[in-house]
Amino acid sequence: MGEKPYLIDGVVGNGRMLAALGRNGRLYRLWWPRIDFPQHVREMYAGISCPGLAEGVRWLHEGDEWTYHQRYDGDPPILVSDAFHEGLGLKVRSEDFAVPGADVLVRRYRVTNGSDRVLPVRFLYLSALEIAESPKYNTVAFDAEADALLHFRHRYAFALGGDRPCCGYQAGEAVEDAADGSLQGNRIAMNPEGALSWDLGRLEPGESEELTLFLAAGEGRDTALSALAEARRSGFRALREQTVAHWKDYLDSARPVFTGDEIVDRLYRRSLVVFKLMSDEREGGMIAAPEFDETFSRCGGYAYCWGRDAAYIATAIDRAGYSEMTRRFYRWTLKVQNPDGSWDQRHYLDGFLAPCWGMQIDETGSILWGMWRHFEETGDRTFLEEVWVAVERGAEFLTGFLDPETGLPRPSRDLWEERDGEHTYSAAAVFGGLVGAAEIARARGRLDQAKAWRKAAEGIRDAVSRRLWNPERDAFLRGLKRAVSREAYEEAVREGKRVTKETDSKGYATYRVWEDPVIDASLLGISVPFDLFPAEDERVVKTAAAVVRHLSTSPAGGIKRYEDDPYIGGNPWIITTLWLSQYLVKAGRTEEALRWFRWAVDHRTELDLLPEQVDRNTGKPAWVVPLTWSHAMFVLTVLDLLEAGAFRVSSRQAEI
Repeated sequence: MGEKPYLIDGVVGNGRMLAALGRNGRLYRLWWPRIDFPQHVREMYAGISCPGLAEGVRWLHEGDEWTYHQRYDGDPPILVSDAFHEGLGLKVRSEDFAVPGADVLVRRYRVTNGSDRVLPVRFLYLSALEIAESPKYNTVAFDAEADALLHFRHRYAFALGGDRPCCGYQAGEAVEDAADGSLQGNRIAMNPEGALSWDLGRLEPGESEELTLFLAAGEGRDTALSALAEARRSGFRALREQTVAHWKDYLDSARPVFTGDEIVDRLYRRSLVVFKLMSDEREGGMIAAPEFDETFSRCGGYAYCWGRDAAYIATAIDRAGYSEMTRRFYRWTLKVQNPDGSWDQRHYLDGFLAPCWGMQIDETGSILWGMWRHFEETGDRTFLEEVWVAVERGAEFLTGFLDPETGLPRPSRDLWEERDGEHTYSAAAVFGGLVGAAEIARARGRLDQAKAWRKAAEGIRDAVSRRLWNPERDAFLRGLKRAVSREAYEEAVREGKRVTKETDSKGYATYRVWEDPVIDASLLGISVPFDLFPAEDERVVKTAAAVVRHLSTSPAGGIKRYEDDPYIGGNPWIITTLWLSQYLVKAGRTEEALRWFRWAVDHRTELDLLPEQVDRNTGKPAWVVPLTWSHAMFVLTVLDLLEAGAFRVSSRQAEI
């Protein structure tokens, strides 16, 4: 088995099942019963053999003889992958989708003889499941009555079968045997690997045969087999129509948006679909992206819910017209709040704490800010009652987290999760959270608390104003008290820089350099979205100019995160570029905003998905696809531009 790719091409799902596929149509990952965990696929792919005509199996994902094309069939997440084998003249089209409200993935294959000769065709499907992300204790069996492969481990079970009887099967050690097209008929094995085959007959030139595979999941084998049987009874066409109708209803329930630009409008609708795919159907949490680095080989993972990302995403969802989705998310945040009122860095969707790097104070500030934005959007006072206890605890935690020496939030991780210190962005987020909490308190008649929290917020604004402007760079400092190594600390001492040192109760020292002058795109957060300072403030204007001056990349264009960013090569990001665009809209500079916005649109994938990063040299999508935060920033920017009259038509005109 080769390593799975970091960069995937397409996703399909239904809020309880999420699948990630490559351009070649290969299914690389499948999550169920939640979209974040666990993942079950080791290997799963299809192939064609032509007995008597060609030796071995032509796996659809292998070899240089296949050429590929992929698209979504309109707005619904129905992924169509075409593969053409030049040597055999075979065309194979697959359609993949997850059935709404069911635990079933549908894979429809249409095999067409594009040659000028008769082709005998056998279809093979290899299924190697390491259930719950474990190579241990897996069993695979062929259930003759169900005419299906059954994979199971502990509580999880998967039944795989077609809409016609198979002609061959193998349970256990199937990868090697399937390679030559001959399956051994083993009935059961304590092994992850299984395979099925179907004889599609002799295809005349231009003739096609179709085969639908259903992968049904369930808690226990009987549930999985029952789900498979139900999918077969419904059949491909009915399930496809059900899926199309579900997504049409979902998109029709959004606020109408029409920019007059076909590409932008299509990408907007795709973004709304991404929001739904990345949201947990059961409780409303949302992941940053489908996981692609399970072993943390190059990053710390992405299939978790961060308050940081989610505040932007939830705000975009709200403004798009899906207030009930947003409310479900904030209900989920009540479940994961700590007893002291803080929110940790990130969580699994079931509410348990995810692997993390420690306190990241902008998470707590962002969630409180987002709760207030939700109320502003909906005017729903029952929501304020529902979240009040959490707001009260969160605001009290934030006021107690301020550093008496600086007036800023005490040291924690920055929003990029790379450094410890008192960060300007974190101060802006905490300011936004306290202002939001104060407004919620005022709306509930808790005027004393509203006054106290507003006073604490104003104290942060004053501290940022007094301590964080850096005239040497015409920009705000990234922060104060940045933690460094002992060697860097001693070097700073030799250079005459201001430093500080802390020692904990066990005698361990933390070394800090007082000022962090690095230009960082997150400095835009002082204006957008947290309104610490107005967009026209001269210092904000100069900081935005410094972001453009120091963080623009070449030749790809776009805005990177910060100076000398080492992560995945220091590429420009979609979110940072759109962040700048949003600021420019707010500052009344819509033509400039449109130029940066167009850059982000131009760097979508072929499937209209937005990556996290764009390769700074090639301009190709890099790293995570899709990043939910990227889609949120896109939606927010579209709506900002519409309100500013930057497009030819507005959503109001579209309604008329």
